[in-house]
Amino acid sequence: MKVPFLDLKTQGAAIRREVETAIGKVLDEAAFAGGPFVKAFEDDFARFCGCAHAVGVGNGTDALWAALIAFGVGPGDEVITVPNTFIATAEAISFCGAKPVFADVDEKTCTMDPAQLQKAITPRTKAVIPVHLFGQTADMDPIMAIAKKHGLVVIEDACQAHGALYRGRPVGSIGDAGCFSFYPGKNLGAYGEAGAVVTGNDEAAAKMRVFREHGQPKKYFHDMIGWNCRMDGLQAAVLSVKLQHLPAWTEARRKHAKQYEQLLEGLPGIVLPHEADYAQHVYHIYAMRDGRRDELMTALGDKGIATGIHYPVPLHLTGAYQHLGYKEGSFPVSERIARELVSLPMFPELTREQIEYVVTGIKEFVQTCR
Repeated sequence: MKVPFLDLKTQGAAIRREVETAIGKVLDEAAFAGGPFVKAFEDDFARFCGCAHAVGVGNGTDALWAALIAFGVGPGDEVITVPNTFIATAEAISFCGAKPVFADVDEKTCTMDPAQLQKAITPRTKAVIPVHLFGQTADMDPIMAIAKKHGLVVIEDACQAHGALYRGRPVGSIGDAGCFSFYPGKNLGAYGEAGAVVTGNDEAAAKMRVFREHGQPKKYFHDMIGWNCRMDGLQAAVLSVKLQHLPAWTEARRKHAKQYEQLLEGLPGIVLPHEADYAQHVYHIYAMRDGRRDELMTALGDKGIATGIHYPVPLHLTGAYQHLGYKEGSFPVSERIARELVSLPMFPELTREQIEYVVTGIKEFVQTCR
């Protein structure tokens, strides 16, 4: 048997007629860059996230960048985030002219440790970007309390957490803004690149809409130096279709995660993902930990089971951010989990038979190690 890490073809086949109908409407209207289909998706996604506004953009990196710009982050500012995230989180900070500052994470949840956030604040700190990693929400109440105390903007990086809940509240609706990626492999994925920012702040939403259109509130009248990062109509149409299926897909992911947990629980050397008591995890990634990660991945690969690593090098140790002056040992939790995390197959269409095959492969590996 072969078990893929992700299976977009099966999902695509199941909704193909709906998607083709939606795309056909875009073709009929020739509404390709922005336009009514983007507006319709924005309205639906804002309601889904419990926010007044959603601003469609070109990708998740654009979403983070636009949000930071809208809340006034710029040269001389510092923005605190975590080192165990995709580089886009830090890139957006850098492209504002600000400095990324890292805070280590909680070992159980792999999300920002509020105590470490507090330690990282300086007089230059302007904003905080907690990352809802793998579909697990960061612990937002203490983060928001710290931010309020110091007058900081909070921008949620929810690029992996579409539909996740924190104490019953949708991610993106808790901080000043929430940023989403609709990269094809995400829980809510486009058929290309797309992203969005959600917010309850009217002024910030207006600034983001201007920013994504070359800084123009109307054609050829440029109020700011902006960028070209509009969402296109074809992607919006696809996302509108898929958004209707997202709750069912999320339920399937959670069911699969429970099956993994029941079948793998108690295996020596294995640390399973932890769902915090404040969270409803949406399992974009099912990342467990094993100190023999590389050997485990090889063993599973030999059985036709695809796995992944998210992420092998914490950002403070990458070449791109060497200039910040961090060293190995600066963030021990992030460094430790980076050496041990291995991501198992996870997608809504995963079958019980496939899960059992993956688990059998892991158990055989563990038995061999013993």
